[in-house]
Amino acid sequence: MFMISDIESKNGWYYIYDETGHRSKTLSDNIGEILGVGSDWFLVAKNGWYYLYDEEGHRYKTLSDNIGDIANVSGDTFVVRKSGWLHTYDKAGNKINTRSDR
Repeated sequence: MFMISDIESKNGWYYIYDETGHRSKTLSDNIGEILGVGSDWFLVAKNGWYYLYDEEGHRYKTLSDNIGDIANVSGDTFVVRKSGWLHTYDKAGNKINTRSDR
């Protein structure tokens, strides 16, 4: 297990770099568009779905994009905006908070 320091998109591939700057994993960009990266997970959107991946490049959670639009990914959480509300999810894909965006 390692910490993600960066994910680079190049020539149809995503290159995942660990905390020492070494390329640890390579994934096809066919997995979708990376929307945000945490230290040991990242969030991808594709065809109406959000996918959560671990640092090894394994998908561990799938959420419909009906939950809303991704507003922010930071640390161990991501925020989704929908109908005047901001919903905070943890990196496991569980909703942990809701508040008004006004």
